[in-house]
Amino acid sequence: MNKDTIDWNKMQGLVPVITQDYLSNEVLMLAYMDKEAYDLSIKTNYAHYFSRSKNRLWKKGETSGHTQEIQEVLLDCDNDTILLKIKQNGVACHTGRKSCFFTNVKTNEIISDIEVNTANTYGLIETLYQTICSKKNDDPEISYTAKLLQGNENSMLKKIVEESGEFTFAIKDNDTEEIIYEAADIVYHMLVALASKNISPDRVKKELERRFSISGIAEKNSRSK
Repeated sequence: MNKDTIDWNKMQGLVPVITQDYLSNEVLMLAYMDKEAYDLSIKTNYAHYFSRSKNRLWKKGETSGHTQEIQEVLLDCDNDTILLKIKQNGVACHTGRKSCFFTNVKTNEIISDIEVNTANTYGLIETLYQTICSKKNDDPEISYTAKLLQGNENSMLKKIVEESGEFTFAIKDNDTEEIIYEAADIVYHMLVALASKNISPDRVKKELERRFSISGIAEKNSRSK
């Protein structure tokens, strides 16, 4: 399929991609491709996507090893949605489930079990961020994370200021246990704020990696221009 056949203009250069098991036809996930991700997918025969939260290209399974071997690529009647039929190596969902579609909306029941423990694979920060994202639509009466995300934005942001102040006082008091406790609180509340804007902590990591190549003084000076 020529990529010029695809309508890339409806979503600012992205198209949704439905990923389906080629044997069972079970829908495993939905993601997005830009032209580069599409080209790499066709060239390598492994699924590549564009992450809107990470703002970068990614190969499915680049961290976990749970890759997707493409068996067939189909385009819908409007030329703006791709169906990938794939052989899934491992599981498709970052939660460790076979499919990303595992919650019954009417009953809120989880209908499939975790098959793979992915916490060590993706790292604690990424796992915590994804857990926070998964709670966006939970009942705020029983989920503190949902309460923060669904409530007043100023209240959510004040928690970062509050926890930062408590962390500062813990440093001043030289209280090791309190320093660790308050630092963990800051990380959690910062991840909640990032999740509210759909910004993956991967983008923060990439920014820190960028700064390794320049001095702190040079980096600060570059922002003041």
